Amino acid sequence: MAILDAFGDPPLSVAVKQAAEALTAGDIVGVPTDTVYGLAADPFHTGASDRLFALKRRPRSVELPVLVASEEEALTLTIAVPAAARRLMASYWPGALTLVLPRRPDLNADLGDDDATVGLRCPGHPVPLALCNAVGPLATTSANRHGDQPATTASELASAFGAGVALILDAGVCNRTASTVVDCTGQEPRLLREGQLPWAELAKTAAGQGG
Repeated sequence: MAILDAFGDPPLSVAVKQAAEALTAGDIVGVPTDTVYGLAADPFHTGASDRLFALKRRPRSVELPVLVASEEEALTLTIAVPAAARRLMASYWPGALTLVLPRRPDLNADLGDDDATVGLRCPGHPVPLALCNAVGPLATTSANRHGDQPATTASELASAFGAGVALILDAGVCNRTASTVVDCTGQEPRLLREGQLPWAELAKTAAGQGG
């Protein structure tokens, strides 16, 4: 397992290239985000998500969320995206907002046992954004065993997962509140978890009242 300084030597572009190569080979990569460190896999590579579920000790009934580079990329994974969700994307992406949306029926991505929905986020951090631009949508989960506290540094991630992770991109301490999660699969948006972004503000934006 290698730890690369995402903002040092090699430069970000080289570090991202190495991480992208590992992901496209089906390996697990440790990535910094605008919340905490995460574990990432290419959900379109056969077996990669299985390895991520096993490493995390996460049941497949708990679906993996997906990081995307843009609203446009998110729309390639979904169908029937309501106007409220579009307003939230436009206002809060990139950022700490995860939207649960109807999943495209023919989407060939392994995210767990739920084929009806997908949780999407465009992260407000240059490293995962660069990775998504290089590889495409990434299945992710916080860097911890299921139920434990997530890693906030690259060294914590390395200690927790060792050889189970092919490469870690180190961007210093990542220790911010989790993303707010909003279900946009029904007629009205519904709060699933309040995080960095307050629900009261999001609800107004979703309703077209500004935010």
